This record gives sequence, structure tokens and C-alpha cells, in this order.
Amino acid sequence: MGAFATGIGRTETACTWATDEIWLRVPETMRIDLSGRMSPGVFAKDLSLKLIGDHGAEMANYKAVEFDGPAARDFSVGARLTLANMSAEMGAKNGYFAPDDKALKWLEGRARGPFTAVSSDPDASYESVLAYDLDALEPQVACPHSVDNVKPVAAVAGKSVNQVLIGTCTNGRLEDLEAAAAIFKGRKVHPSVRVLVLPASWAVYREALESGALAVLVDAGCVILNSGCGPCLGAHEGLMAAGEVCLSTSNRNFRGRMGHRDSEIYLASPATAAATAVTGKITDPREFT
Repeated sequence: MGAFATGIGRTETACTWATDEIWLRVPETMRIDLSGRMSPGVFAKDLSLKLIGDHGAEMANYKAVEFDGPAARDFSVGARLTLANMSAEMGAKNGYFAPDDKALKWLEGRARGPFTAVSSDPDASYESVLAYDLDALEPQVACPHSVDNVKPVAAVAGKSVNQVLIGTCTNGRLEDLEAAAAIFKGRKVHPSVRVLVLPASWAVYREALESGALAVLVDAGCVILNSGCGPCLGAHEGLMAAGEVCLSTSNRNFRGRMGHRDSEIYLASPATAAATAVTGKITDPREFT
């Protein structure tokens, strides 16, 4: 949205409550220039994992990450939100796209008051610039126990899973649920897998009800959860037991995050998650396109 937004931890939250202040430094900006077009079965989550896998989880420590280039304007608002969300896993303070007509239209009826759109100056200086060609991108998977332990899905295909989590703040938009539903349509969840679906918000939940996506997911054997953090951080619903494996569309796969320290979490796109849920093992979603 072209806006500054950053997450803070519980300690910083408590200090802000106590002092009514928070210390922030104006970050340097890293620009990521995107060109080309993603192939069917490849999504924004795959791009974020590829970036982090190539350059490490500290690639953008305390920087603002600006996604730009000729392909940036092709991204849906949902895809932009996924990339902005995953910027935190690059170490970034903030991730954003320049506001365009697509973003401004999405904000109609959502913005709480008047605002002025802000974009980078034409002569803005950047700490660094990375160029990525989307034509060459393929589905990616982050393997245990770090977000930058990334491999092409083909390198881990065949790994059996016990649980699949689709949704969360990272990949719980309507288009994410519909991408999963497109694979589940006419198919069933593998008997050895439990599938949890976590819409990003109640608004998305209602949209998915109206579009029929939730009906497809339920018919396939998925369990629809209330919007919230839930299993993503091991709070409840879907806690992992020792030795269990989960493929999740969330943003973090640290040891013990979703339950027992001896469980494993793999990260991937909603399409890869759905394909995996159908076969019972990590599967390239392009097999279903």
C-alpha cells in the first residue's frame, strides 16, 4: 500500500504501553526489481522464499524493501500483502509496493480517513538493488528449521506429511483459498493427513463462503478454523506431536513453533500445500495444472 507498517514483539508492546513511546530509526531502502511473469502453479510465496533462500534471513536487516519493476504492477493486492508480510523474514523493518490504481481501488471503503498516496522520489537513492526474473521461478519450499533453508519443491518432493495448514496472515486471502480450492475440487484430503484452513480475517472468511471456495475445501475434508493465529504459533488447534511433519503456508518454521520441538515445519504456497494434502507427501502443484 506504500505505507509504513512494522510488527513489534510483546516486550516492545509492553514498553510502549508503559511509556507511550517507541524508538525507530529511519531505514535504508533496498529495491527489488521484478520482471517477467510467473508460470501457472507459481505464486508470490515462491518468490519470497526464493529471495530469502538466495540471500539469507538477514538480507534486509532493518531496511525498507521496495518491490518495483515492470512486473510489480501485475501483482494482485493479495500477492503484494504476502510479499510485504514475508519481508519480516528477510529481517526488514518494512516491505511495500508503490501505491497504484489497483491498490487505491482496493482501499476504497477500507481506508478509515483521507490520505495522500506517497511514492519514492524519481531520484531516490537505494542502499542496494536486486533484479529478479519471474520467468525462471519455480515452486519453492523452506525446510526445517529456518526460513532461509529453501529448496525447489522437486528437491523435497515425496516427503510424507501429517498436517497441512493453509491460510494465516501470510497466505489467507481469498485468492489463496481459491488457489487451494482449485486443486481440491473433485479430490479428497489424503487419509493420513489433517488439513486446517485459517482465513486471514472474517471478511475473507465471508468472501470465501460467497465464492464457494470454503464449500470445496470442506467437501475435500479440510477443517475450517476461525480467523486468528491459532496453530501458526502453536497456541491451539493443530499442535504438532513429536516426529510429526507439517507443510504450512505461514511465515515461520522455527523448531517448536507449532508444538513439539521434535516436529518439523515446511513452508510453501497454498497451491503446493493443497497438492501435498491430496497426495500425502510434498508435491509440485504444477502436477495439478
